[in-house]
Amino acid sequence: MLAPMGSLFAQLARRTPANARREVETYTREIPELRFLDRDPRARERALEHAMWLRRRTVELSPYNGELNEDDLSRIASMGELRASAGMSLDARQRVLHVHTALMLRDITEATEAERGGDVDELIRMMAWFAPQSERGIDAYRQGFLRVLRRRLSYTEQVALLTRSLLNWDPISAELAAAVGMELPERCAVTVFRLPERPTAGHFLESEIGVLVKSHRVPVMWGPEGGDGSGELIALFPLFSGAAAAENAPPHPVPGLLPDATPDHLPDLAQDFARALGRPCAVGTATAPLPELSGALDRARRISRAAPLHRAPSRPRPHTLADVFVELAVAEVPFVDDWIRTVARRLETGPDLLGTLDAYYRHDMHRGATASALNVHTRTLDYRLRRVRELTGIDPGSTRGVRTLSAVVTRRVSGAWR
Repeated sequence: MLAPMGSLFAQLARRTPANARREVETYTREIPELRFLDRDPRARERALEHAMWLRRRTVELSPYNGELNEDDLSRIASMGELRASAGMSLDARQRVLHVHTALMLRDITEATEAERGGDVDELIRMMAWFAPQSERGIDAYRQGFLRVLRRRLSYTEQVALLTRSLLNWDPISAELAAAVGMELPERCAVTVFRLPERPTAGHFLESEIGVLVKSHRVPVMWGPEGGDGSGELIALFPLFSGAAAAENAPPHPVPGLLPDATPDHLPDLAQDFARALGRPCAVGTATAPLPELSGALDRARRISRAAPLHRAPSRPRPHTLADVFVELAVAEVPFVDDWIRTVARRLETGPDLLGTLDAYYRHDMHRGATASALNVHTRTLDYRLRRVRELTGIDPGSTRGVRTLSAVVTRRVSGAWR
């Protein structure tokens, strides 16, 4: 049954070839991974054919609220398979879906305007059809895409894709999690292990780290490599409702305020991963609900850069914003950082004064515990603290000393001053 030629649906039918061409041209212009369509006539023709077919099915089904049938969904899924087989990334796949949906809505808007507003009932019918059928089509495309990924990628590569999709809050996350046997939590502790020297990522994730990923069901991926050869491992430690309560943090923090405690099990998990890394690292962590993990990653990354670099790989402690907020602020103000660094240089002349202050503040300024950790007599510790006061004019045990010298130590042991 054909729609009346003067209707919104007839306008869409007449515009189908032009609208399909516009979609393919938009892909090649806005999505770098699809620029090959300009160089591959056969692939371009196939993309154009798919865009035209989908628009024709829209015009055929929408006037009578017909649903996409199994053959339709299978055809859409095959396009997802084709794109995945060509090596399309998750980011590009999501961009394709966004562009396609936006252009289909634009097609409808332009056809309505051409009809001088047209029949309001037709527009309502079209929009009522478009939303649920678009969702079914996107789901079919996603399933086709995933089928190929499962065949082509190893377990740890699929886990890395899951991690990236969670950080981007991509709807494909739930299906990727099911594929690798992981349950999505309510919140995650996004934890960044900063490494001065990055190991060979592929081998490492397949072996040492891969064992932990499977046993703890933790999504992980490598972050970008630094220009100096440094690297970072990003882990999303799950916080289910019980663990979230153990954080002593509200489930919905006041905007702008972050929980400053870590769940009880996080230090043990972090140490397991640090031991597997087998090299010095600094660890920063920030918690957030799943839709906000991208922001948590930015915070955790900044915290890891300000956190102390632990030389003993089995003893790192995940640092939170509350641990290094002073150092984060110092790093953002160059003249303050220069002043802090000048104080550090004065202490370099003494007998391991920076190491002594590090131990002193880590043990809450308890003289006996500090001396024991340093394996020295308390009189030796007292001499060193007195020497710090002579060189800087600051008493390590005073309020000013804690504020200034603890920042000096943390900035120094973080490796920020190279």
